[in-house]
Amino acid sequence: MTDCAHSRAQIGDSRFHGHNYSTPASRRIFCDDCRIRRWTGVEAALAEAEAEIGLIPAEAAHAIAAAVQAETIDLDAVALGIRRTSHSLVAVLGGLQEACDGDAGEYVHYGATTQDIQDTGQALEMRAVLDEVDAELAALIARLVQLAKAERDTLMTGRTHARPALPTTFGLKVASWLDELLRHTERLEAVRRRVVVAQLFGGVGTMAGFGTSGPLLLDSFARRLGLGVPIVGWHVSRDRVAEFVVSLAMVAATSARISEEISILSRPEFGELEQGFTHGHIGSSTMPHKRNPESCEQVVVLARLARSSATESLEAMIGEHERDGRSLRMEWPAVANVSHSTLAALSVVGRVLDGLKVHRGRMAEAARGSADSICSEALMLALARHIGKQSAHALVYELSQTAQTSGGSLQEALLASPQVTSHLKAEELADVFDPGRYLGSAGPLVDAAVGAAESWLSRQEGGGGGG
Repeated sequence: MTDCAHSRAQIGDSRFHGHNYSTPASRRIFCDDCRIRRWTGVEAALAEAEAEIGLIPAEAAHAIAAAVQAETIDLDAVALGIRRTSHSLVAVLGGLQEACDGDAGEYVHYGATTQDIQDTGQALEMRAVLDEVDAELAALIARLVQLAKAERDTLMTGRTHARPALPTTFGLKVASWLDELLRHTERLEAVRRRVVVAQLFGGVGTMAGFGTSGPLLLDSFARRLGLGVPIVGWHVSRDRVAEFVVSLAMVAATSARISEEISILSRPEFGELEQGFTHGHIGSSTMPHKRNPESCEQVVVLARLARSSATESLEAMIGEHERDGRSLRMEWPAVANVSHSTLAALSVVGRVLDGLKVHRGRMAEAARGSADSICSEALMLALARHIGKQSAHALVYELSQTAQTSGGSLQEALLASPQVTSHLKAEELADVFDPGRYLGSAGPLVDAAVGAAESWLSRQEGGGGGG
């Protein structure tokens, strides 16, 4: 393979496997060449803002902007220059200067420091990621609204500690997913306000390179880029970036919780859900029958990768003095990787939900088959009306544990117990052991979650969202 350029060493860029670890949108946002062009675009905005307040000649700003617009910078030369200088921006500035007409290049990067440009560029990247995440969340929430409505009253076994616990509905399970995703939308809206801000404070945050015009220049600069204006510089204060990374990792974790639940309930021994299958998909090279839950598994993988990025971003918060390059070098991979992982996770779980089949009969059958277990609370409370709650708990505990140990039926044991039959008739016991009669407020809770989700979706459609 002597003709290979060895240019795809990262899994997200792999032409064979990259689609499982990134998305077209995330690759576009973090494209290597596009990042350099983004930085030069920030330089153009800086020049135009400086010309606006009279800090540099207007003709120079026009020439700088025109050079950026023409995209004539030699990126191959920039790459060589970065290696030669061991500096991440100087070669870019040199390329931009060469592309400018006349002496306009002398005004490139006037009064700014490297991190001003790169942090502002990263803020633009994070904004683009948030736009994509908002769109993916909206699509996912819309899918779940329809699912929750359809399964509002679908009886199933509620499980705790991986054991049957009480009756519930599949609609309520979906409602909990919806509710969690809606909290993410609230977090991300706040993240956008705090994180998507400009950086333009000079070497140590004093703005000295701009004379006394720094605050005025910052306002113009940020406005041109559609960014917020921070109170002071954040060169070494990296909580904004950490909040972005951690918040995205939380979104990925929720995607994994949904996927894991679908995967578990799709196991043959449960059979309550079924993932979509396309003929031609292969689960095993040796076992032709396999239909593995690889999509659900991949979402869990992506969430774990996102979590590792969150750790990196928290480490990057510990910086020294007014600048610390170690923070930036940790952030660059963390921001990109968490974005790739989270957008991929949202995309994959969306496809899983698109093909999801709900086996309502199997859910109800399993619930009724577990009535001895999942109706114990209903039995205890029915007896409590006659003998008190604590006494009822003790009685049901003894009878149910004895039945489980012996392998017998709790309901048969109850009918043979004078302590029970003296208070509850056979028909009353039959009602107690009907799981469908012990769903509490499950339906109204689903309705509340659906209503909140539909309200949020309506605001997005009306242009009232954070994007």
